Amino acid sequence: MKTLFGHKLLLFRSLKSNISYTLMFIEKYCWKKQPHAFEDYTYLFYWREGVLEAVRISLAGYPTRRTYAEFVDRFAVLVPELMIGSYDEKMMTKGILEKMKLENFQLGKTKVFLRAGQIAILDMRRAEILDNAARHIQGRFRTFITRKEFVKTREASISIQAYCRGCLARKMFANRRETAAAVIVQKYVRRWLLRRAHLQACLAALLIQSYIRGFIARRYFSVIREHKAATVIQSTWRRRKFVILFQNYRQATVAIQCSWRQKLARKELRKLKMAANEAGALREAKNKLEKKMDDLALRLTLERRLRASSEESKSVEILKRDKIIESLSAECAAAKSAAQNEHAKKLLLQKQLDDSLREITMLQSKKIMSAEAAEENSNLKNLVESLSTKNSILENELIVTRKSSDDTMEKLKEVEGKCNHLQQNLDKLQEKLTNLENENHVLRQKAFNMPTMNNLSVAPKTLSEKFSASIGLPNSEPKHIYESPTPTKYLASLPQTLSTSRRSRLPVERHEQNHEILLRCIKENLGYKDGKPVAACIIYKCLLHWRAFESERTAIFDHVIEAINDVLKGNEADGRLPYWLSNTSALLCLLQRNLRSNGLFTTPSRRSGGALGKIAQTLRSPSKFIGRSDTLPHVDARYPAILFKQQLTACVEKIFGQLRDNLKKEISPLLNVCIQAPKSTRGQSGKASKSSGVGAHPASNSNWDNIVNFLDLLMDTLRENYVPSFFIRKLITQLFSFINIQLFNSLLLRRECCTFSNGEYVKAGLSLLEKWITDVTDEFAGTSWHELNYIRQAVGFLVIHQKRKKTLEEIKQDLCPSLSVRQIYRICSMYWDDKYGTQGISTEVVAAMREMVNKDTQNLVSNSFLLDDDLSIPFSTEDLSMAIPSIDYADVDLPESLQHYTSVQFLLRQQDPQPAQ
Repeated sequence: MKTLFGHKLLLFRSLKSNISYTLMFIEKYCWKKQPHAFEDYTYLFYWREGVLEAVRISLAGYPTRRTYAEFVDRFAVLVPELMIGSYDEKMMTKGILEKMKLENFQLGKTKVFLRAGQIAILDMRRAEILDNAARHIQGRFRTFITRKEFVKTREASISIQAYCRGCLARKMFANRRETAAAVIVQKYVRRWLLRRAHLQACLAALLIQSYIRGFIARRYFSVIREHKAATVIQSTWRRRKFVILFQNYRQATVAIQCSWRQKLARKELRKLKMAANEAGALREAKNKLEKKMDDLALRLTLERRLRASSEESKSVEILKRDKIIESLSAECAAAKSAAQNEHAKKLLLQKQLDDSLREITMLQSKKIMSAEAAEENSNLKNLVESLSTKNSILENELIVTRKSSDDTMEKLKEVEGKCNHLQQNLDKLQEKLTNLENENHVLRQKAFNMPTMNNLSVAPKTLSEKFSASIGLPNSEPKHIYESPTPTKYLASLPQTLSTSRRSRLPVERHEQNHEILLRCIKENLGYKDGKPVAACIIYKCLLHWRAFESERTAIFDHVIEAINDVLKGNEADGRLPYWLSNTSALLCLLQRNLRSNGLFTTPSRRSGGALGKIAQTLRSPSKFIGRSDTLPHVDARYPAILFKQQLTACVEKIFGQLRDNLKKEISPLLNVCIQAPKSTRGQSGKASKSSGVGAHPASNSNWDNIVNFLDLLMDTLRENYVPSFFIRKLITQLFSFINIQLFNSLLLRRECCTFSNGEYVKAGLSLLEKWITDVTDEFAGTSWHELNYIRQAVGFLVIHQKRKKTLEEIKQDLCPSLSVRQIYRICSMYWDDKYGTQGISTEVVAAMREMVNKDTQNLVSNSFLLDDDLSIPFSTEDLSMAIPSIDYADVDLPESLQHYTSVQFLLRQQDPQPAQ
């Protein structure tokens, strides 16, 4: 004991045993071991078989230990064939472990020792067998209950049929009785009707005879009258023909004179255009390259997404096929080992046949056994051959998929090279454009410093002239600033003793005051009156009164455009976009309908001709709409006014584009959530496969309700700002086109979205959008429902039943007429029925589509099956003038915040006579 206490023990076990002494003591006294009595043989046996064996098993790593009875009682279900008759628990345990293909186990004397994790494998297999048995029992029980209900229903239907046959017989007898009575009544009615018809025919014959005689007399009289009228018509026609000939000659001479004048004018216009052709061409090339760059960048991102998704799908398919190949190889190895065993058995049987020639009965039985073994051997050989063919087919498919992935990688590299090349070209063009703009700026400064066409005097300038020239005015006179005379009342009130410096500063102060008025109109929210934007009407009335449209040179239009751009660049610009869309469009329509470009070609030749090419395109537009508002005065616009109209058109397009892009950014997160049904919805749809369609997704439509709420909020905002219905219709149409593109591209790129339940979910959401479109009416929605054709047809294809019965022509012409074959093939290859587990499109149709897609890939430059977003502006200036109604700006009153300015007192004077009326 001292030795034991002096060491650090990891294992302690009592090995003392004196069985023989104990037995001797029992016979005499009682059960009790003798002290200080040891048996060497028993001590060594315990030490070797007990302690050392336990230490060895623990070191070998067998944490799980079960007795044979417990193991057989729990896992005998795995091998039911071994439980027939009497069995040995140890051998049965060994058979269970060998069937489950477990290795590194140990069989003890009374227990079985298993590695870590092996008992979990056995429990999992046992749970699977018990679950299958429970399902089988449940199926039998349901069959019994259904059969019982069917018998009851059949008996009830027989009794109901007997009652119905009695009712039908009674109804048939009543109908026959009524038809007999009706025949008698009809006989008497027909006789009375025929008699009355005969009397009416006699009277009608007399009337017809009298009318015919009168018609013959009237026709004779009309022939005589037509003969007299023909002579009168011939005489007037001959006179009219000579008048038309004279008018044609006169119009021809006028047309020849006009064409000659046009020819002379074109020569002068060409000279002016030559200086600006290079700058205009470079700007157009830059815009085109920017659009191409955006399109290529979008396509590159889409191709990268497609590539990532295809690589993921291909990696998953490769892993699945590798697993299948491994399982097939394992089956082949098992089949080969079985064949070798059978071959060895066959050799043993042949030896036994040679040795046992004397035993005829045994010989016959062994012959029968050898024949069965030969049949099994042939079957195994056939199985091995079929497995080898399947393995070769799978290897060929792997090679084809790898080739297709390599081709897509090469195409993506080519697209990236083209994008880099276009980016380099775009940088070069931008450098050239900046150089040309600098040169144009220098030329403009030189042109402004040159003397005017009117040969102004070379007298020294006064202080007011220098000050006006420093702020960009051509002359110091107010008539040259805005072409507007000074009000007489204002000049009459000035004292005659006013100094000359004060008089020279008056135009400059008035000019600054006018700028301040326009800036306040632009920066402040003046609201609306009877649906008319107050700011646009006030700005137009001020410019019209100041004769800014008729001035040869003025900087007021540039200040207005810069102020509008500054407002749109602020932090709150996104919230004011609808307000400025209505104001700028109203101001543009007023300019389009009330300005005439008759005085354009009388401008001095020193102006830069860069904008003249654009002006010539818009010269025809005002003349189309002059007759639409006869009550408003028409102004002969000069070059600055025409340029201002073009800048305002670009501003309207810019505001519309910004508003459209902001809406797309806001709705994109909502669309990403709506493309796929929630997991709870998919789980419920899988369990309740026969539930009714109403309320299939009651709680999952909240995402689509968010989109509908977003659209309602957008409509309320646009209506509050009195945005014209033309803009609302174009905006909603482009927004629905973006929804169609996003949903359709997501459907083609994500495999989890091409399911039956997800199709039902998206279809329910599209029905909400259709209801919203019908509620909004065509005045604001336009063709928005037609913009969703792609996603509607794709979703309709997903939720249709009996897909395997559909042919390729039915799919292309009836189900998906707008979709291409490549897009249909993409949907068919990714579709799977997660709700009913039915088969998709038949293999023949899929093979035909694959052949068509392979043929098309050789001819097409781009193999993309995705839709591209349309970033163009869907209207022109003529469309605005035709669609937006005319605006009567005379009713708009001046706001109180601007009434203290002296430059706008004319607006108050225009408002004063109205109450007197």
